[in-house]
Amino acid sequence: MAAHPALAVSHLTHRYGSRVALDDVSMSVSPGTFVALLGPNGGGKSTLFRICATLQRASEGSVLVFGSDVRTDAPEVRRRLGVVFQSPALDQRLTVRENLLHHGRLYGLQGRPLRTGIEDALARVGLTDRSREIVSRLSGGLKRRAEIAKVLMTRPSLLLLDEPTTGLDPGVRRDLWRDLAAIRAGDGTTIVLTTHLLDEAAAADHVYLLDRGRLVVDGAPDTLTRMVGGDVIRLHSVDPAALAERITARFQAPASVVDDEVRVEHDHAHTFVAELVDAFPGEIRSVHFGRPTLEDVFVHFTGRRFE
Repeated sequence: MAAHPALAVSHLTHRYGSRVALDDVSMSVSPGTFVALLGPNGGGKSTLFRICATLQRASEGSVLVFGSDVRTDAPEVRRRLGVVFQSPALDQRLTVRENLLHHGRLYGLQGRPLRTGIEDALARVGLTDRSREIVSRLSGGLKRRAEIAKVLMTRPSLLLLDEPTTGLDPGVRRDLWRDLAAIRAGDGTTIVLTTHLLDEAAAADHVYLLDRGRLVVDGAPDTLTRMVGGDVIRLHSVDPAALAERITARFQAPASVVDDEVRVEHDHAHTFVAELVDAFPGEIRSVHFGRPTLEDVFVHFTGRRFE
């Protein structure tokens, strides 16, 4: 019999009064993969995260974690989960080691398994020599490592992370991703990350792009960027709407206006740019072009810039 998906979301809808936070979202995450839920603020990522983490009941639809329903079998789901919240979930007055000790006991660990679990988790995130420090005295990056160590103690099959790098500088973010890559490689842990940072999502195996509660598109990052029609050209002009209309009419190359920029997708931007400049002298103030990014994917499917 085929193994269950690590996470299976089926026709999930959730409402806050009259506002629809999630609108018929479905997704399937294979075991051992790294998946990013990418979207602007208000896109529905955090609501989806809370439902998957058994913290909130959906209005409609279902979520299964390795075949167990988050609604009807929450205790079993929680045994398989490790959850890192956007807001710190450590006791600031205790040491790192004390936080891990109490967390392990909540999961029924004691004696040698508890001691071994603490030492192993601390070593895996490089906190052994800082384990007796009070959490409130640690830097933001070290606190994040302590949170990762805490959830690793129970050897989760599925690790959920909600905007885990919020407030961290680039160097600390790189260290965190290195730690997570090592965890995934060592244990085969499935990692599901919510983020609004495009570079974080680009490192995932699979990206689910959410906007205004709906799943816009999903796929491997390279697959998504190939959906955009070639290179992306951005033009600044005194009258963007008029220029876009004239480009479309003359070259049969659909041009759109996004946030006062004229945007054109073309297979050979380096030669087409010269044609545009020659065709509309004095109308183009500046030109930028390059290979498409996940932001371009968002614009391509929604018609507006990723905020």
